[in-house]
Amino acid sequence: MPIPLLVVIELAADARLRLEEAGFEVDVEPDAEAGARRLQQGAPHVRAVLTNGSTGLSAEDIAALPNLEIICALGAGYERVDLAAARERGIVVTHGPGTNAACVADHAMALLMTAVRGVVSADTAVRRGGWAGSRQLRPMISGKKLGILGLGTIGEQIARRGAHGFGMPVAYHSRRAREGSDWLYLPSVRDLAAWADFLVVATPGGAATRHLVDEGVLDALGPDGFLVNIARGSVVDTHALIAALRQGRLAGAALDVVEGEPDIPPELLELDNIVLTPHIAGRAPEAARATLSLVIDNLQAHFGGRAVLTPVA
Repeated sequence: MPIPLLVVIELAADARLRLEEAGFEVDVEPDAEAGARRLQQGAPHVRAVLTNGSTGLSAEDIAALPNLEIICALGAGYERVDLAAARERGIVVTHGPGTNAACVADHAMALLMTAVRGVVSADTAVRRGGWAGSRQLRPMISGKKLGILGLGTIGEQIARRGAHGFGMPVAYHSRRAREGSDWLYLPSVRDLAAWADFLVVATPGGAATRHLVDEGVLDALGPDGFLVNIARGSVVDTHALIAALRQGRLAGAALDVVEGEPDIPPELLELDNIVLTPHIAGRAPEAARATLSLVIDNLQAHFGGRAVLTPVA
């Protein structure tokens, strides 16, 4: 008999088919309001939930699912899953570290190059007939100092791309220094920003990292510095970023994630020294297949009486 699985995030048709073929009865409620009503009504048959870090699963949601056994977060993040509520019920929580790391690292470098080289603004100018006026001098990427905030799997891959692809000196800041790392460790975010030409945010989201990149960090990065965020929008103080970009205290930024997404502050959209993408850094066919494969492996391990592969500690 298929195992009831409630999906509270957007799910492609082929992904649904793979879950069904793996032995699950899939109930998809990606719309936030519909999902909330579904959970409020209670779903006593549901034994597993598929979510992600941005959507999560609250204590109230968990309470509405009396037979829930496992929560799988699609991708590395799980910041909005109430781990305490899950632990109290003995519910297993898994995530997908590393499954889309290469894709996210690729996108981080694409955003960095696009912002620094002024690709979007030059393209727009050319399309409007401004060929001559768009031929501005723009900084190089190669040889510049790359600072990485959060040296997890994704941060490490970004570091390697910068160092081995562009000859960039690399430094990082994390909660603690990584033993055996090839890169320079700096003791604070401000120290890292002051050292770097380019600062890439690759740290987890959640309360512990909220507004870690604040006005002081942006000022330390300086008027020639560029910021890239492929982590979570909450890590960057959006109002401070808007002010720094407006006032020329920061040269430019590129964001794949924004506080309050998908609602974007109008002040951010008005700026011409920022590049925005709609949280797509980890979205590639290869990454999607790998991420879902890990979810299926975790679900089948749990319901097969085995330890899951990637539990959240």
